[in-house]
Amino acid sequence: MSLSSWRCSSKVSAVESRPKSPNDSAIPGNVTFKCVKPFWTRALKRFGIPSEAQKRITEEPTNSYARRSGTVSSTPMLLLKSLLRSCGNQDSKSASVVWTESSTITAYKKKLYKLKPNRKPCDVETFRTTKKTRIEQADAGRLEREVRQLLANKISGNMVGLWLLIPEHLRLGTWDLLRSWCCQPADSVYPRLALQLVHEAALCSSGIRDARHFSQRGFELTNGLPFVASDTAIHDLLDAHTVAEAESLQVALGIVRRARGHFKGQLIAIDPFCKRSYTKRQTTRYRRDETTKPFKTASSYFALDADTSQPIGFIHNVSSLPLIRSCPKLLSLCSDILNPDPGQVLVLADTQHYTSELMDYVHQKTVLDLLVPMRHTRYTLEFFRNVPHQDFTRRWAGYATTKQTYKIKNSLTGPHHLYLQRSGEKPENYEFKGFLGSRDADECETLVDDFPKRWHIEEFFNVSQDLGWRRAGTRNINIRYAHMTMGLLAQAACHELRMKLGEPYESWDAKHFAKTIFQGLEGDIRVSGDTIIVTLYNAEELEHARTHYENLPEKLQADGIDPRIPWLYNFKLDFRFK
Repeated sequence: MSLSSWRCSSKVSAVESRPKSPNDSAIPGNVTFKCVKPFWTRALKRFGIPSEAQKRITEEPTNSYARRSGTVSSTPMLLLKSLLRSCGNQDSKSASVVWTESSTITAYKKKLYKLKPNRKPCDVETFRTTKKTRIEQADAGRLEREVRQLLANKISGNMVGLWLLIPEHLRLGTWDLLRSWCCQPADSVYPRLALQLVHEAALCSSGIRDARHFSQRGFELTNGLPFVASDTAIHDLLDAHTVAEAESLQVALGIVRRARGHFKGQLIAIDPFCKRSYTKRQTTRYRRDETTKPFKTASSYFALDADTSQPIGFIHNVSSLPLIRSCPKLLSLCSDILNPDPGQVLVLADTQHYTSELMDYVHQKTVLDLLVPMRHTRYTLEFFRNVPHQDFTRRWAGYATTKQTYKIKNSLTGPHHLYLQRSGEKPENYEFKGFLGSRDADECETLVDDFPKRWHIEEFFNVSQDLGWRRAGTRNINIRYAHMTMGLLAQAACHELRMKLGEPYESWDAKHFAKTIFQGLEGDIRVSGDTIIVTLYNAEELEHARTHYENLPEKLQADGIDPRIPWLYNFKLDFRFK
């Protein structure tokens, strides 16, 4: 049979085997293939097609929904015609070479983008609503297209106040810090997921992430994302990083904050912060006093600049780690950030830090000085009472101070300086309070001016613990460490914003501030040229903020800051108050 006559018979077979209506009888699936397959076998052998390729061409489709008619034969027919044309051309390659160089995908010219060598596929689990989970592709090109589309569509919501943090991120260099922590390029999704964590901390969100979604209200766009990532995606991001990387991020952030004047660098208050943990793991238990039942805890150790009330850094430990092992690590972190000269910084601690090991460590291995209250024991009280009355200097009625030398038991260094204060006018009413320090300073200034500032760290816990530090969280230390470090970035940006808004916002706690500013202002987001315009409606309480945020690109350029937002694909940002 010639090729032209076979084509005619194939057409007749195709007409005869056309699918009938549902009321008609079914057409046998082997009508066309019985007459075509033998011819295909002979033709393919004649033109030197490999045997494996012959099987792929002549075998019947296995899908239940495939059409078993003349239409099925059209694909091999087109392939054979192309082979015949190539064989007729003397300058062309043989049919076997053409088939060998092609592949299953390239033969049909579909989904060739998957073979792009620089393509890095990334799927992220997201929450569209509280109940709907969706897997989104997060390659660089798709992210940019969808973010630009959302901006073109415009957005209205009650979370546009969160955009006030973006200028502060530019001033702090938050994007560069997150990129260095993620070790990913600028178009990657991972720094944007980290930025989502920072903004979640600023919003003081808590609980399971899918139950507190912020989708479709402008939150996702502040992160440079077209979606809100789920808890699983965030967990995978945090689990890919180590504790050392989180500490490096803290040091880099601390150096930036020191350069911007957030730290005075003279007084540091340190204190452990224990949160109740409901883990099922076997861990040591903590008891506040003799009357309470012991409970499991997770311990964080914070260092605060006592003059500015701003956090310098923290460490996060399992509850069983002793104080003498965790405190030196925190002091080393503070030294890396502040880079102090000898005698410049005084560390203020509470009574639980009164140990000979810690005093020896500070004296021998750091350039810091330490001041701690002494425990009231029988020995120390007797020592205080034996101090001569003439050694005390009367400061005002009922208050006198003195400075003595004192060597703590089992200490390898010293003697240290004892700052002693006495309250009361009559000897029978005297009350003593002693402080042990490694610095030789004026006792009145140390006891009256410096040490009371240690209380600022307790105020800090009360005001800022909702920024992701209130709950114990997971017992995987690297995940919890990174999560809490994102809270530090959020606190730094919120502090910059509070300084511009002034009172009463500076004295508000973090939860009240987030509810009023970040979730309590209505507005819309639109694009004009290369600038994102955020309009805040009925924001009379922020009227004085116009001077800081209207004509924002020009103000940033005047400060030497690039107004383009890298995670929003170099758009600029401006605000309108109406």
